[in-house]
Amino acid sequence: MNRQATPTAAAPWTGRRRHAPEWLAPALFLAPALALLAVFLLYPLIESLRLSLVEWNGLGKGRVDVGLDNWSALLRDAQFWRALGNNLLLALMSVLVQLPIALALALLLDKAGRGSRTLKILYFLPLLFSSVALGVIFKNIFDPHFGPINTALNAIGATALAQDWLGDRRFALLTVTAVVCWQNIPFYMILFLAALASFPPELREAARLDGASDATIFWKIKLPHLQGTVRTAAMLAVIGSLRYFDLIYVMTGGGPEGASELMATYMYRTVFSSFQLGYGSTVASAMFLVVALIAAFGMRLTKRFETRV
Repeated sequence: MNRQATPTAAAPWTGRRRHAPEWLAPALFLAPALALLAVFLLYPLIESLRLSLVEWNGLGKGRVDVGLDNWSALLRDAQFWRALGNNLLLALMSVLVQLPIALALALLLDKAGRGSRTLKILYFLPLLFSSVALGVIFKNIFDPHFGPINTALNAIGATALAQDWLGDRRFALLTVTAVVCWQNIPFYMILFLAALASFPPELREAARLDGASDATIFWKIKLPHLQGTVRTAAMLAVIGSLRYFDLIYVMTGGGPEGASELMATYMYRTVFSSFQLGYGSTVASAMFLVVALIAAFGMRLTKRFETRV
């Protein structure tokens, strides 16, 4: 008997296709960034908090759990509070010095138009140098014996003004703050120039036709237009000042006698010079908390100001 195979009946096509969940594509795009944040930000933060509870030199097995003793010692550490005060002074000077000068330069360059290309390059140069290279250069410039500043002052007879700019505790912090401001002004100048480039020229021309002066155009039209950029620049200046390290460490190492010490330089010296990894981690964790609190307060203040406007 010749048996013929009976073909299997195909499933009817319903016209429906299975779609991937909507959250899958965003999750795949975010996964690399989240992985990097977890490895380079979250893990070091948790590890730093964990090490702040131990007493250890970072080598060998002599690791002792001390609980909150390091945090208690930090609250009584006058050197840490002095470093925090220097950080806050640097942040204040950054806002009061860097931003006005950067805004003035941006207004001048915006008004000069195409003829300001060479000036833009010259003003932008400090931002192209590494902080370490600038630190070495300015350390030599402010040298009390053969630095060009004291040499020039002596040459014109102003010997009384010649100082040990980095070795005298009265001038050390102000000197390095001046260099930090000079280095960072171009960055904020570029921010303001970008904001001014988006300024509608029709408003300026209409104000001119109404007889408005340059000062009136600035205070009544341009400055309100720049408010958002000014707030962003102020936040960046404050947060950057609280985390500052490299240039000041190269120029003074936090000295003399802690006069230019910052939280970051104090943390570095505690860990890598004094080999107190546990206490250094406590300083680093406290530094993170200070920056996070000030950033959260600044963002909340900015949001409240924007809702009022």
